[in-house]
Amino acid sequence: MDKVRDSVASRKWLALGLIALAQFMVIMDTSIIGVALPQMRTDLGFTQENLTWVFNAYVVVFGGLLLLGGRLSDLVGARRMFGLGWLILLSGSAVAGGAGNVPVELAGRAVQGVGAALIAPAALTLLMMIFGSTPKELTRALAVYGAAAPAGGTAGVFLGGLLTEYAAWPWVFFVNIPIAVLALVAAPALLPGGRGGATGRLDLVGALTVTLGIGAAVYGIVRAPEVGWAAAQTWTVLLAAALLLVGFVAIQARRREPLVRLAIFRTPNLGAANLAQFLLGAAWIPMWFFLNLYLQQVLGLSAFPSGAALVPMTVLIMLAMIVLAPRLIARFGAKPLVVAGLVLLAAGLGWLSLVRPDGNFWIDVLPASLVSALGMALAFIPSLGTAISSARPEEGGLASGIVNTSYQLGSALGLAAATAIAATAGAGRIGDLGALTDGFSAAFVAAAVIALVGAVLAGATLRTPRTAELDAERARV
Repeated sequence: MDKVRDSVASRKWLALGLIALAQFMVIMDTSIIGVALPQMRTDLGFTQENLTWVFNAYVVVFGGLLLLGGRLSDLVGARRMFGLGWLILLSGSAVAGGAGNVPVELAGRAVQGVGAALIAPAALTLLMMIFGSTPKELTRALAVYGAAAPAGGTAGVFLGGLLTEYAAWPWVFFVNIPIAVLALVAAPALLPGGRGGATGRLDLVGALTVTLGIGAAVYGIVRAPEVGWAAAQTWTVLLAAALLLVGFVAIQARRREPLVRLAIFRTPNLGAANLAQFLLGAAWIPMWFFLNLYLQQVLGLSAFPSGAALVPMTVLIMLAMIVLAPRLIARFGAKPLVVAGLVLLAAGLGWLSLVRPDGNFWIDVLPASLVSALGMALAFIPSLGTAISSARPEEGGLASGIVNTSYQLGSALGLAAATAIAATAGAGRIGDLGALTDGFSAAFVAAAVIALVGAVLAGATLRTPRTAELDAERARV
């Protein structure tokens, strides 16, 4: 009997390893291309302006399809969509790695984004299916899942540099193929199967409307720093996105079987936790992005040393998510941790804003980055867990898609806004260390303000478990 129990427990944690691997790869695919971009520009004929779309093509499609991916997990089955996502990611990686020109390269990256948009919500749904019945195990599982994201981001910087230097840039894409094959082989053995708990048909009109709306919003946001926030193109795209999203809400309100049941947002804490995730992404991603630029463009570090400079921060995030956050959640609950984490993140970002043109890693970067990392770790796990566990079991995929979308949209909007502020303050004047530092400092201040706003809103909107239960009972009545 003990052997059977141990075997079941071992299988559960192996399944968690596969789910964490999925999160690791989805995030790694955003960072692994960084070092390879100069060679890709030379070999494929990119211009300096359109080179950023090697990154953006993935992010726009990924963000636009997350809600659809979540709903498909509920209707078709999370394991099926998990496997299909890996198959599509494998195909996109093969196309991107074998591309001989710009359009094929961007098409491959877009296909990778489709795969990631199916994998991410399915992975979270599977995690809830396996661990959702045991709160203590669920918190630990979410911690491992959350820690995989910063690990993937840092590993991408190292691995991208290693593959580009000692192999060739196509290998930053080809490396996905054996990992995808491993995931496809392991999934049937480790993950629960069956159809999703939801019933009904797929709302294709709603799916198309929200995908185009979110895609247009992300496109407009990431494009704005390049063409200008005041440009007609920017506001035309953002207006189109707004109209599409308003149309989507109207469609969902009238459909008997909508893609997104709008009443889900009346679920206590679901909306508040998603807002916290949105603002957390909007503060964290600009910090990570501009810290990289400060290390390389001001302190003069090359790709490998700048990647190494992120390791202490990444290690602290992983340890805090896996070891510290679950214990603090058990003792204090989710709300105090989310608020405290966002306040700590704001403090770390404020400290980073004091960077100097003649600074150094040990004084200007390490202490402040560790404070920021600790804040991120403390806020991420309880807000993610609250956003997922607040939904009904049969809507786990939808809830996973919503929280992934919230974080991705927050990341895109925060980075675009911080980029515009940084450019205004001097971040575009390459070679002028004083101007660059001023620009990066302004970006850190902007991110700190976002984190503080997040802390205030989390304190005002998140409910304690007892209050949330009363609200849920009133909603049912």
